[in-house]
Amino acid sequence: MAKRIGILRFPGTNCDSDVFEFVQLKGYEAHWLWHKDQYDLNGFEALMIPGGFSFGDYLRSGALAARSPVMNSVRHFHGRGGPILGICNGFQILCESGLLPGALTKNQTGKFVHRSVNLQVVSHASFFGPQKETLQLPVAHGDGRYVISNPEELEDQGQVWLKYQSEVNGSIHQIAGVLSPCRKVAGLMPHPERAIYAWMESQDGLGFLP
Repeated sequence: MAKRIGILRFPGTNCDSDVFEFVQLKGYEAHWLWHKDQYDLNGFEALMIPGGFSFGDYLRSGALAARSPVMNSVRHFHGRGGPILGICNGFQILCESGLLPGALTKNQTGKFVHRSVNLQVVSHASFFGPQKETLQLPVAHGDGRYVISNPEELEDQGQVWLKYQSEVNGSIHQIAGVLSPCRKVAGLMPHPERAIYAWMESQDGLGFLP
C-alpha cells in the first residue's frame, strides 16, 4: 500500500493540483485536507502546504490560513514528529503559525518576482531532501523576503536549509528556505513542484520527496 501524504487547501491556494501530481509521481497516495476541517492524521507519512494566495493574502500572507481549523491537526501531527513542508505561501503559513522561525515580507523592490533561480543546499537534514548541493527552481512571489532578528544564530543551529546564489528578493543572508529546530518542519519560497518534468527548465524538484 502506498504511503499517504496530506495536501492542505485554503481559499486562494493555486498550486495544490501541481503538488498533488508531484506527490503521485513520486509514488505516494495524495489526500486533500480542507481548511475548515480537522483530521486524524495517524498513518500519514507527511503533510505539504502548497503555494498560492490563501484568503487573498488579506491581513498578511498566510496569517488567516495559520488560524484555520486544519492547522490544529497540523500541530498535532507535528507534535508526533510528522514531517511538514510549506512551499511559497505554505512557507508563509508555517511562519505565521509559529512552526517555523522568522517571517516573510514584501520583496525589497516591491515587485512580484517570477523567474528561475539558482540555490545552494545548506542542510541535508530535512526529510524532504534534496541531496544535491545546488538546484535550479522557479520562484513566483511578492512577499518572499525572509527576515529574522538573529540570522547568525539560525545558521549556527543548522536551521538554514536553502540559500539563493544571487539577489532575488532582499532576504536576509540570501535565505530561501529554513528548518525547524527538530528538522521535521521545512519551508521554502521556490517551487519544486514546477521542476519535475523534462519539458520544464529543471527537474531538480524531484529530489524533494524520497
